[in-house]
Amino acid sequence: MSVLQIAGLAFLAVLVGMVVYDVLQKKHTILRNFPIVGHFRYWLEAVGPELRQYIVTGNDEERPFNRDQRSWVYASAKLQNNYFGFGTDNDLEIRPNYIIVKHSAFPLPTPHEGEPGYDPKHPVPCAKVLGAARGRAKAFRPASVVNISAMSFGALSGRAIEALNLGAKHAGCLHNTGEGSVSPYHRQGGDLIWQIGTGYFGCRADDGGFSLERFRRTMETSQHIRALEIKLSQGAKPGLGGVLPGAKVTSEIAQIRGIPQGKDCISPPHHTAFRNTDEMLDFVETLADETGLPVGIKSAIGDLGFWHDLAERMAATDRGVDFITIDGGEGGTGAGPLTFTDHVALPFKVAFSRVYPIFVRHGLADKIVFIGSGRLGFPEESLLGFALGCDLINIAREAMMAVGCIQAKRCHTDRCPTGVATQNRWLTRGLVVAEKAPRFANYVFTLRKELLLLAHACGVLHPALVTLDELEILDDHFGSRPAREIFGYEAGWGLPGAKDAQRLRERADAPT
Repeated sequence: MSVLQIAGLAFLAVLVGMVVYDVLQKKHTILRNFPIVGHFRYWLEAVGPELRQYIVTGNDEERPFNRDQRSWVYASAKLQNNYFGFGTDNDLEIRPNYIIVKHSAFPLPTPHEGEPGYDPKHPVPCAKVLGAARGRAKAFRPASVVNISAMSFGALSGRAIEALNLGAKHAGCLHNTGEGSVSPYHRQGGDLIWQIGTGYFGCRADDGGFSLERFRRTMETSQHIRALEIKLSQGAKPGLGGVLPGAKVTSEIAQIRGIPQGKDCISPPHHTAFRNTDEMLDFVETLADETGLPVGIKSAIGDLGFWHDLAERMAATDRGVDFITIDGGEGGTGAGPLTFTDHVALPFKVAFSRVYPIFVRHGLADKIVFIGSGRLGFPEESLLGFALGCDLINIAREAMMAVGCIQAKRCHTDRCPTGVATQNRWLTRGLVVAEKAPRFANYVFTLRKELLLLAHACGVLHPALVTLDELEILDDHFGSRPAREIFGYEAGWGLPGAKDAQRLRERADAPT
């Protein structure tokens, strides 16, 4: 046997060994799904900054999340070094709408590892008690200001949902089920917000309407449901309803949702359980009376007439929602028509700053927990959300990245290479729950930690105590404007209720 033949056999043996190792290892989804070939992604990623710097794109040019943002999520999820060296590479003088945090001359100290008061989970509870204002029997204070936004089993794989729910349990945060009902993968111990959409999955009558009896059955078998959310619309396809492509409707999904297998699952654009604001409030109170749970609504923002009507009716009656989730038009984890994803519904910052003042002027802001979603899974974006009046932040695509998503943008094809947004068995096997769940929890810990660091830099204890006075927005003409002026807020808007804020301050002054 010649030297070349021996070398060829040795090379083949190495390749076979690599294939076996890649398929059996559990740390890297891409390598499990694409042995050998997957290594090229990591090699190219390693030299990516150099290649992009001279050949392709900069770190801030990719969308919807740029390379810096994705690198920060990945490093945070893996507990790697998420610092960036050599100062910012952003040209602050030419970037409009750029957030600047105005730190205090007297910032609060933050405990470091090994010091008294240090907690590696960096707990940041909600400043308000969800459901307390309306006397719900099962009102509670959310343990985390960062929670998982609505993503259903079907849009995401069972393993992705399982990893997120188990990670939510570790991180002490809430997991919104999305409108696809409560699946077995949501039952890993993480607390849930059950989202009820226009398809009424999990509480669906034979004719597609709402069934109180089936609603009761789901509640009886789901001990971790802490709140209910009625979805009016979402940022990905507002005013259109939901679409789960038939390729993703497996027999399991069909059984959970009560729909035909293999056919597009279309949720209508409007609810049949109510036809107007008044009937919606009756529906809210029915669910609250039935369960004792806090009940809220989720919506992208278009016509403001509904919000004025809702605030007026809540102010005039004893009916009302316990929380409002405002979804930005830039949000979206799944499939949607391009014109809807690009042009329908206001982006989050505009949307929230239009709706929140309506409830402030009616004296209702302290009685409602406001939740923001729409690309808010980064410390500075979350901080602006809190300054605008958010009490909680929901994250979706950032959560997907924490469990392996690489922004391949194939969510609508059932060919997600990382097994996150697909029902393909080979691709989903690459996502190992035991590896990915801790990564999601780590990401939440890190986001909460950096939110606390920013709040302390501003001289306050809690992110919800940061106001628009601590933020400025740069323009591209060597200038900036105070955030309060840009969003038209009056002094005091955007803070949690006075009593909640006082409790937070008292906690800060109390000896540890």
